[in-house]
Amino acid sequence: MRILLVEDNLALAESLLKALTQAGFAVDAMHDGQDADHVLHTQDYALVILDLALPRLDGWEVLRRLRARRKSVPVLILTAHGSVEDRVRGLDMGADDYLSKPFDLVELEARVRALIRRSHGHDHNLLAVGGLSYDGGSRVFTLAGQALKLTPREHAVLELLMLQGGKAISKDALSERIFGLDESGSAEAMEIYVHRLRKKLAHGDVGIVTLRGLGYLLARTDGGHG
Repeated sequence: MRILLVEDNLALAESLLKALTQAGFAVDAMHDGQDADHVLHTQDYALVILDLALPRLDGWEVLRRLRARRKSVPVLILTAHGSVEDRVRGLDMGADDYLSKPFDLVELEARVRALIRRSHGHDHNLLAVGGLSYDGGSRVFTLAGQALKLTPREHAVLELLMLQGGKAISKDALSERIFGLDESGSAEAMEIYVHRLRKKLAHGDVGIVTLRGLGYLLARTDGGHG
């Protein structure tokens, strides 16, 4: 899952970048509001973590412009000012959650996972398709009761397909949601990850189905092959 982190405190940004990357997210980091507004015009993210006190363009204006473009990406606001008035203002402007500094990294990661899950219409941590289950808290996939061994990239692809809830997603959209700005990703690379996942799912009753012109979806299969 690809996240945009907007934080002008370089030490904090580096700490968050490291923690979120270790948690399995692809993270693009911007350090001022102008750059954040620019990438939000051109890139697709699963979530935005947005500081309010930013140079060039403050977080309020970044949020206002984002929602004015009718972009529904979840936004988690970070701020050193945790007043009730600020929280109400942020939520009224279209923010989805609010975290006051200082905060615990474990709580931040939990809120990020919950916001992404809810943005795909899932209220619960545990998701399932046939014999394939995913625990959003532990971030573990199990197939027929056995934990799946996945690389970080395979995990990200399968997680996104699971969150789609049976809806197809194109290779290009998958690539955009998986690879950060500083990474080289392509539709062809995505085919490789999908191929590897199909092999790992082959002994179960779930597969990755290709729909011509639409992309991939995760679905139950009759014979255990996708």
